[in-house]
Amino acid sequence: MNVRAAFFDLDGTLVDSLEDLTDAVNHMLAGFGRPSLAVSSVRRLVGKGARNLVRRALDTDSPDDITRALELFVAYNKGHIADKSALYPGVRETLHQLAESGIRMAVISNKNETLCRLVMEALGIARQFEIICGGDTFAEMKPSPLPLVRVAEHLGIAAHEAVMIGDSINDVQAGRLAGVATIGCAWGYGGPEELTEADHRATSFMDVATILLNGT
Repeated sequence: MNVRAAFFDLDGTLVDSLEDLTDAVNHMLAGFGRPSLAVSSVRRLVGKGARNLVRRALDTDSPDDITRALELFVAYNKGHIADKSALYPGVRETLHQLAESGIRMAVISNKNETLCRLVMEALGIARQFEIICGGDTFAEMKPSPLPLVRVAEHLGIAAHEAVMIGDSINDVQAGRLAGVATIGCAWGYGGPEELTEADHRATSFMDVATILLNGT
């Protein structure tokens, strides 16, 4: 593989944030007098941005309720951004290895950009990335190819010189539509059925470096 840039998803790829997301969801639900959800239930709801997450957790299409729910969720998440969140094993070392190899790196998440930056700063990895963008950075989010196309343009590279690394079908579809190769991350929140069309599959974060640097 002739890789010049690596585009990473965040939640479920670089960071295990599920418990903090669950706490924020349950804080929001408590504000509506609703019962809490288990971590396993929230796991099935993540991946398409905070607005979609609270809408599905609250099970409503009311614009007013969704707006209020989003405010409760974001405010709590900001204040507890990394209480329980942690990098997956090998992330810090692999990012350093890729940087030393000259691979440029960006985060392309469906999470609110401000929340992306907060958790990455808290966990000490923000400076590894030239670009950090979230679901509200561009007019569209994954699985639209737009974020990947824009980031590639900003870096001055062709789509085929980048790889999208993520744990969900959103990452795989966005990569395919943008002409960007994909690596499916088996340790994340998406099920194995979401990664069947990925060009490569990684079972640990260290595998990512092997694939990017050795093409296997």
